Amino acid sequence: MDTLKGVESFVKAVEEGSIAAAGRRLGISAAAASQNIARLERQLGTRLLVRTTRRLALTESGQLYFQRVQSIVRELEQAQADIADLGGEPQGRLRIACSAAFGRNVLAPLLPAFARRYPRLMIELVLADHYVDHIAEDIDLSIRFAQQLEAGLVARRIARVPMRFCAAPSYLAQHGVPQDPDELHRHHCLLFRSPMDGRLLGWGFLREGVRFEPRLNPVMISNDIDSLARFAVDGAGVARIGAFIADPLIEQGLLQPLFLPQEKKSLRRAQRAQTAQADIEPLDFYACYQDRQVAQGKQRLFLDYLEQNMPSAWRA
Repeated sequence: MDTLKGVESFVKAVEEGSIAAAGRRLGISAAAASQNIARLERQLGTRLLVRTTRRLALTESGQLYFQRVQSIVRELEQAQADIADLGGEPQGRLRIACSAAFGRNVLAPLLPAFARRYPRLMIELVLADHYVDHIAEDIDLSIRFAQQLEAGLVARRIARVPMRFCAAPSYLAQHGVPQDPDELHRHHCLLFRSPMDGRLLGWGFLREGVRFEPRLNPVMISNDIDSLARFAVDGAGVARIGAFIADPLIEQGLLQPLFLPQEKKSLRRAQRAQTAQADIEPLDFYACYQDRQVAQGKQRLFLDYLEQNMPSAWRA
């Protein structure tokens, strides 16, 4: 038992970056966690950690040992959680990673009710726009949009979010209202650069079932969607923004939506004959988890809760 305590304290110290943080994770004092690690080192006959005033560093032996035992600790935690789930009340920690904008505007408002429903769960929300490593960062479940999906994870779609093309009324009064996506190259376009891989995300449309991206004229770029919304409100140009951010700004009159079906109906007959209506491509969001976690109780309960509480219009 002392060996197991030492292994748990060692693994959590490495994952959290300090012995004090490991103690908090395990519900023990920093001194107790340090003693557990010291006993483990004596049993192994080698130093695992180099302790300094600022940080912990793994020795060569510590690095090898951590690689071997990290998965064991995670399997033990999951076994305990699975047994608890059999009793009908999930417990333990549920660590969820999500992009910052979706997390702030959609996920965070849903979490308190889920926490009240399952009071023995400890829920941690990690807002991160970088690639999240489920194993290295000890993530139970991540929420990603389609362009962020990666091999090795199971992805279950939880929402199809409408995208809004919009601009401030002041900008449209000065530059005119584009009636068709092919006109966007004559407008100031505010583009999003993915923090994960540095790519500029194109603006997708569907015309007669065929996807296309019109030529654009980028004048401002950001890796933060809330900043792009702010640029648009201040009259900088046209932005492509998720409905969960754009709709409140549209309702306040700060932004005006573009390429709506009713606008297409008002086009001159000659224009209608030349150009078929282009629909705005939605953005699909997925819940992602490791393959071995597909049947685990906490993740399954949370996925079901998400699907039940997403806006009905997003469930297509």
